[in-house]
Amino acid sequence: MLSSKIHEERLCALLILVDIFKQSDSKNKKIIVDFYLKNIRKVNNWDLVDLSADKILGNYLIDKDKSVLYKLVKSQNIWERRISVISTFAFIKNNKFDDTIKISEILLNDKHDLIQKAVGWMLREMGKRDEKVLIKFLDKHYRTMPRTMLRYVVERLDEKKKEGYMVK
Repeated sequence: MLSSKIHEERLCALLILVDIFKQSDSKNKKIIVDFYLKNIRKVNNWDLVDLSADKILGNYLIDKDKSVLYKLVKSQNIWERRISVISTFAFIKNNKFDDTIKISEILLNDKHDLIQKAVGWMLREMGKRDEKVLIKFLDKHYRTMPRTMLRYVVERLDEKKKEGYMVK
């Protein structure tokens, strides 16, 4: 199903894979992650990435080496870059922000709006859990951050803070 030319069939395959991952032991989780990475080129749309990356790759990497994310973030393939940042949502949910910050900094000047939206979304999620960490990031980068990304990041801030960051 993951090799199908039909988007909805690939989506269904990934949702099944996510469900199997949740129910698996650590040995089988490794097999699923290896399969996911081997077939990463088939995860080729924003919804496919957003519904699978953090739930499979991110959850698996929480307590492991994250170098695969730093390889993906440098890819020419937009979906691999998006997988790298969306995978960090699993870390954010566990109040681990370092990799989200580092990957966001790497993607800060990415020209693709789907990357800018993904980075903005992850930074906003980080800010929901620790606004001080977000403010520190914003104070350092808001002047050079693409507007699309910035709009996503500041969406949940109070109006005064939001206005301060949106004025360049």
